[in-house]
Amino acid sequence: MPTALIILAAGQGSRMQSDLPKVLHHVAHAPLLIHAWMSGDSLSPERTVIVAGHGGDAVERAARTHDAGVAVVRQTEQLGTAHAVAQARAALAGFDGDAIVLYGDTPFIRPETLEAMQAARAGGADVVVLGFEAAAPGRYGRLVVDGDRLERIVEAKDATSDELAITLCNSGVVAADAKTLFDLIDQVGNDNASGEYYLTDIVALARAGRMSARVVICDEVETMGVNTRMDLAAAEAAFQRRTRHAAMENGATLTAPDTVHFAHDTHLGRDVIVEQHVVFGPGVTVESGATIRAFSHLEGCHVSEGCVVGPYARLRPGAELDRDVRVGNFVEVKAAQIHQGAKLNHLSYIGDAEVGARANVGAGTITCNYDGVFKHRTVIGAEAFIGSNTALVAPVEIGAGAMTGSGSVITQDVPDGALALGRSKQVNKDGFAHRLMAKLRAAKARKTN
Repeated sequence: MPTALIILAAGQGSRMQSDLPKVLHHVAHAPLLIHAWMSGDSLSPERTVIVAGHGGDAVERAARTHDAGVAVVRQTEQLGTAHAVAQARAALAGFDGDAIVLYGDTPFIRPETLEAMQAARAGGADVVVLGFEAAAPGRYGRLVVDGDRLERIVEAKDATSDELAITLCNSGVVAADAKTLFDLIDQVGNDNASGEYYLTDIVALARAGRMSARVVICDEVETMGVNTRMDLAAAEAAFQRRTRHAAMENGATLTAPDTVHFAHDTHLGRDVIVEQHVVFGPGVTVESGATIRAFSHLEGCHVSEGCVVGPYARLRPGAELDRDVRVGNFVEVKAAQIHQGAKLNHLSYIGDAEVGARANVGAGTITCNYDGVFKHRTVIGAEAFIGSNTALVAPVEIGAGAMTGSGSVITQDVPDGALALGRSKQVNKDGFAHRLMAKLRAAKARKTN
């Protein structure tokens, strides 16, 4: 059965105390909206509709950055969840299949849970609702069941004392045939304490229409909603715990797991070692057998097998490390291809560059890649030796097997196998240091007296 996603992202999120729409606040370097969307993407949906409202232009930009072809519709009045879902009707015109309603501020629904909802639909349930056993039910809607049948959903503010005692709660996630979903929404009224059109009412309407409704139950952590800054911090912590566990289950070693922070798309191979206080930004792949040493920061980079990065290294977007590369302490690499076996061991900046296989870049070397307007490229040949404290003024090319003298400023290409010296000639003046110091001490004594 084809599947469509309807992701509700119209809420203002006033408790966030922010000008940014709630669904655009980040967990693990990605908006909450994108986390919810990626969970649904595991079902290979035929269509996806984002229902935007507050901050709709910003929400639409974020959505189209993730997928330029996504349908974004607007809920101009905040009249409840059923009203929000109804805004997706035109975008799903002609669609024949199931619709799953997700929430942009509920980022952690697992793909396996959504697949279980699909299976319940395939098993004959007309409407499937995702529920969870709540440790503190509070303001959650309650699921009233009869055996394995879902009878109705009661909002907490409209519930009786007996209904409030129920701990099986509603996540808001619903699956149904798209036509059935919209037909039921058409029957929803707003005769309730809030005067809103509740999506939850479709269950009682379905039962009244002799349709079946079932509950699929997940762990409460999957249904975590983000409404405040405290919730946002809790969501970040939950993501990191889950991702650290998954990394270790898949064969990575984290020497101090609680100090390692992942992005939403970090990929670690088997037998990767990650030491303490490492931060991964978006777009990082570390292949099997590499080591990321303590206090390093990686973003938008690829680290191949056998590499050692850090401690205190920074890999910025576009850093590509081939096998067995060494990037040491206080080295920054940006938009650079570092070929197999090259060494950048300490105190260097390599940007907009290519470093050849088995080249050695001495301490304090920098590629001077920016002239204030344009970026320029530096190429260092295979097995070249760059002396300590060399400034490579791009565009410049150092040939294979070439060398630069320590302290050089290199402004011209260096042929293969050549030695380049770009510094002033040293001059020694015998006895001058003693005479100079005596003069300075005498001056200091006069000033003191």
